Amino acid sequence: MKDNNKSRLLVTREGVSYVLPFIVVTCCFALWGFANDITNPMVKAFSKIFRMSVTDGTLVQVAFYGGYFCMALPAALFIRRHSFKSGIALGLALYAVGVLLFIPARAMGSFGPFLIAYFVLTCGLSFLETTANPYILLMGDRETATRRLTLAQSFNPIGSLAGMFVAMNFIQARLSPLDTAQRAVLDEAQFEALKQADLGVLVRPYALLGIVLVLLLAVVLLVRIPAVRQDGGSARRAPLSPAVKRLWSNGAYRWGVVAQFFYVGAQICCWTFIIQYGTRVFMAQGMGEQAAEVLSQRYNIVAMALFCLMRFVNIWLMKYFRAGRLLSAFAAVAILLLAGVILVGGRVGLCCLVGVSACMSLMFPAIYGIALADVREDAELGSAGLIMAILGGSVLPAVQAMIIDSGVTALPAEALSFTVPVVCFCVVLLYGWHHARD
Repeated sequence: MKDNNKSRLLVTREGVSYVLPFIVVTCCFALWGFANDITNPMVKAFSKIFRMSVTDGTLVQVAFYGGYFCMALPAALFIRRHSFKSGIALGLALYAVGVLLFIPARAMGSFGPFLIAYFVLTCGLSFLETTANPYILLMGDRETATRRLTLAQSFNPIGSLAGMFVAMNFIQARLSPLDTAQRAVLDEAQFEALKQADLGVLVRPYALLGIVLVLLLAVVLLVRIPAVRQDGGSARRAPLSPAVKRLWSNGAYRWGVVAQFFYVGAQICCWTFIIQYGTRVFMAQGMGEQAAEVLSQRYNIVAMALFCLMRFVNIWLMKYFRAGRLLSAFAAVAILLLAGVILVGGRVGLCCLVGVSACMSLMFPAIYGIALADVREDAELGSAGLIMAILGGSVLPAVQAMIIDSGVTALPAEALSFTVPVVCFCVVLLYGWHHARD
């Protein structure tokens, strides 16, 4: 347990307050949460619209998280050369371009252009996350950095809830009620007409999001986003090569990148395939496929609401307990809940899967804070490595999808596939345990 301290979450330096910049940057946290959680249900939606397998549908996640991986290091180098404000502005611009590319992708009527749009979109998100996370860490006292990041990250699931709400009510509920089997028997003309109608439903929310992003970009360009100095010292950037060596020699950072890879993979597995799992549960009870999907999305929204609530609880808990200790405890509980998902199944298993979200609420900011605790002068570059670790969100759900598509197991394939996030949480538990006393 750690002492309660009076360190400030935000500071004013040289007459410049960080309150307004904090609010503006926190809006970006909400917007990339929206993107993440309007995207997760799209694996199932695109699989249905284009008559693809679940594994093919996860190419959405490959493109989505691949953009994070590819752009994180260029984003860090850009920020080192320019400024946090420039990084945020460019990130919003790329995000807006990506969502607006959905309009021509719909006109082309094939899956590939949507994957390109997702990739461009997440190149923008990579810029935003690489910029915003270290900027938040550096806005106040070092002792409160992880709490401050947790506070900002608390608005991420609010955006996620909005994304889920839009996905459920304005996409999934408005797609054609024809299930996968019924679509398979349509002739090409009927299938093409149905596909275009469904794509029109899917694209509309993304086009509106593009307008919101352009408006926020205008606000960012007008508002002063001041530079931060490392521990109040020189704002001069350290040379790149020594910075890389320092990061590599820092065990907390190096293994933090590994833990973040597995955590993000576990998060996307749980949130993407909660719909697959719930659909199987409700269809086994006699419900139609579309109704089962919509009801499963409601459970997904409950999971995100729980995730959001626990983010605020975690801000309080971190006043009294070390981040590493909390991280290992939450990972252990997540593993036990996933055992219920795999072995018990049914609605009980689905409720266990919802409960995992409460455990995940702490993990991203805790890993981030532990990993960057001693690398403040290299914060931008260190942030890039942690954002590149988001690649786990494309790699590990694909492994889970292959288990689901195989269907050759003693247990239902959807249930057994959750052994993938179990392994991921074991890695997170070990990382948290190792740093529980630091």
